[in-house]
Amino acid sequence: MSVEVPAQPVGARPGHRDPHAHASQDQPFQYPLTREFVEPDWTRLPGFKDATTEQWESAQWQRAHSIKNLKEFKEALGEFATDELMTDIERDQQERATMSMLIPPQMLNTMNEQDLYADPVRRYMAPALSERHKEWASHPLASRDSLHEADMWAVEGLTHRYPTKVLAELIPTCPQYCGHCTRMDLVGNDTLQILKYKFEIKQNERWDLMLDYLRKTPQVRDVVVSGGDMANVPVKRLEDFVNSLLGIEHIRDIRIATKALMGLPQHFLQDDVKAAFGRMGQTAFDRGVDIAVHTHVNNAQSVTPLVGRAAKMVLESGFRDVRNQGVLLRGVNTTPKELLDLCFMLLDHAKIMPYYFYLCDMIPNAEHWRTSVKEAQDLQYALLGYMPGFATPRVICDVPFVGKRWIHMLQEYDRIKGISYWTKNYRTGIEYDDPEALTRHHTYYDPIYTLPEEGQDWWRAQIAAGLPDLQHELASA
Repeated sequence: MSVEVPAQPVGARPGHRDPHAHASQDQPFQYPLTREFVEPDWTRLPGFKDATTEQWESAQWQRAHSIKNLKEFKEALGEFATDELMTDIERDQQERATMSMLIPPQMLNTMNEQDLYADPVRRYMAPALSERHKEWASHPLASRDSLHEADMWAVEGLTHRYPTKVLAELIPTCPQYCGHCTRMDLVGNDTLQILKYKFEIKQNERWDLMLDYLRKTPQVRDVVVSGGDMANVPVKRLEDFVNSLLGIEHIRDIRIATKALMGLPQHFLQDDVKAAFGRMGQTAFDRGVDIAVHTHVNNAQSVTPLVGRAAKMVLESGFRDVRNQGVLLRGVNTTPKELLDLCFMLLDHAKIMPYYFYLCDMIPNAEHWRTSVKEAQDLQYALLGYMPGFATPRVICDVPFVGKRWIHMLQEYDRIKGISYWTKNYRTGIEYDDPEALTRHHTYYDPIYTLPEEGQDWWRAQIAAGLPDLQHELASA
């Protein structure tokens, strides 16, 4: 049925309009936030009850008191770390852990000591065996270097994966070790399950080789300076490396990667670090180069005033931005409320730009954290409309041999088997002469426990058959 609209005289001014819109109190997510922006009282924890403010805000004190083993974990948390939880974490370290324990007091202090089993920060910093999936602890196609970064090294530690961008892994250590670390093949100490790769070339020589490659490769305009964590590089050495990059005419973007902006913000409040960042920011500005910090915050409770102060220091140093690259981790941040809480805490209080949320990569023993592509698509949809467009993070699938893809950019998706198919629009150095590089379908795999029983049975049959060239066959399908 059509509705006849009365004709308006030519040139007539529109008539009176009554306003109808108002703020709705019945939204899936409520703003303003109810979460407080405060530094939790560290003296409530037995191991830190005598720590002064001066000690707490000292990077040296934080490093010296970082938790490196279960004994120290228990001493710090006292009776809050129950025998049941301690046994659970110990079993995980013996049977599943791909990263050793290293938790700064700053991060421990943001945990909810009243319910450590449910606490999201504890869940990924000190995993418990009972949280791993019993049948599908690992995806059958999981790998240590799940993104095959080492396959794309131009020199040792320099990944040339994209046409105009490279990743420079300067060091293999961090001030904190996350259980889901995508570079678990290289970063951190050995565990009972994983012997780590060790760089074979001496550090100074390796860094010089990186710079030599970049000087003779004008296609590269963007360098991510990472590792490991740049807070573990003496700041004068970091400044020297960044200044060398700034001396290369075709480098236009530099990104310094550090989770420690959240995990050890005290590092960035030291006088020598502030001075070095000020010099780097000024030099970059003078040379017309954009420089930024990329950090890694996974839950809203990690955003505290000390984190805000550290981010403010970076911005006041002339850096273009501080951006957050989180990882979707089940039990940590995979509900719309958890993600929006985090995004608003970052944006409103710490002036950190929500940037990316990655699907957790297919490393060994990570299945319980991982989400399906469909779940990630639903989360991306749920984020829309609440935040400014420029601050609405993109949910990203990092597809092996392809790179970062927005979660809706797949070509095909088998929801029964949990296999998505992706293409790429550029060649890397390892496929420069491959005529099918831009048409080949690359595969990504959902966690098997998220599949219907038919799909799980299909995977069980593949495993029973020994996974005969499965990736090749799927990619060629």
